[in-house]
Amino acid sequence: MTIDKKDMLNSILDSISRIDYIKPEDIPNIDLYMDQVTTFMEEGLERTKRYSNDKILTKTMINNYAKNNLLPPPVKKKYTREHMLMLIFIYYFKNLLSIKDIETLFAPMTEKYFGNDEGLSMTDIYKEVCEFEKSRIDVTAKDIARKYRDSLETFTNVPESEQKDLQLYSFICSLAFDVYVKKQVIEKLIDQMPEPTHKNKK
Repeated sequence: MTIDKKDMLNSILDSISRIDYIKPEDIPNIDLYMDQVTTFMEEGLERTKRYSNDKILTKTMINNYAKNNLLPPPVKKKYTREHMLMLIFIYYFKNLLSIKDIETLFAPMTEKYFGNDEGLSMTDIYKEVCEFEKSRIDVTAKDIARKYRDSLETFTNVPESEQKDLQLYSFICSLAFDVYVKKQVIEKLIDQMPEPTHKNKK
């Protein structure tokens, strides 16, 4: 591989520093039909795509989320701002967790806070979580940079022509192991949660 080590690290850290999220005030203050939902999500989450032809959310996906109790059903075929916030959460979780795990995770939140006109709302929860995650970006970037530097200390006894590939592999393995461990922790936490009762399903 011909990628310069310093350039690669800088590119990674730059992409992390540009991570952002859809703010509640960016979501239209009116209920949306399905086509409007998919269009908004496509535009709002476009920067998260790996490939330009990737689909963020399709009609089939959204219908399946409602059928699987991840998402409260639309009202007269229209989706509220709270539906949109739930869909954003689902979009990020679906790459890591099973549908069943997301359902278990969402059930108590949806029952207590979805459509809640008094006290804490889904918007409040979304804002709090996103601000917390945003505050962790610098810490996460430093951790990734450390893993990258540590990977450069591996395979130092092999020919230089083989070193770059092996060190890159070591770096990816380190990141993958980190994801694996955290996924295990998340699953164990979800396993401690009560089974969904679907009381929120209309």
